[in-house]
Amino acid sequence: MQTYPQALITIGILAVITLLIRALPFILFKGSRPVPKFVTYLGKVLPYALIAMLVVYCLKDVSFAEGGTYGIPEAISIIVVALLHKIKHNMLLSIGVGTVLYMMLVQFVF
Repeated sequence: MQTYPQALITIGILAVITLLIRALPFILFKGSRPVPKFVTYLGKVLPYALIAMLVVYCLKDVSFAEGGTYGIPEAISIIVVALLHKIKHNMLLSIGVGTVLYMMLVQFVF
């Protein structure tokens, strides 16, 4: 267990590292230099890749073939999120509604 001074030092180090990580792009790409094409490309494709990775991670332990709910709450929630996002184009709304729907399905239906 950390003592009070150790905890303060740990928080301070983490705060400085977080600040440096967030300031690094502004330091590297300051001025009138154009942003490299590779960085622009990563900015376009990484959000979708991360969402796909999160979906795979969330579904890794779901068994669609045996026992329990057969992944029905997960499938319903995924379909609702996809349809809602297709209609409204609002990621926060889609994820929020999907999460609430999933929790309601798991708690009250299945």
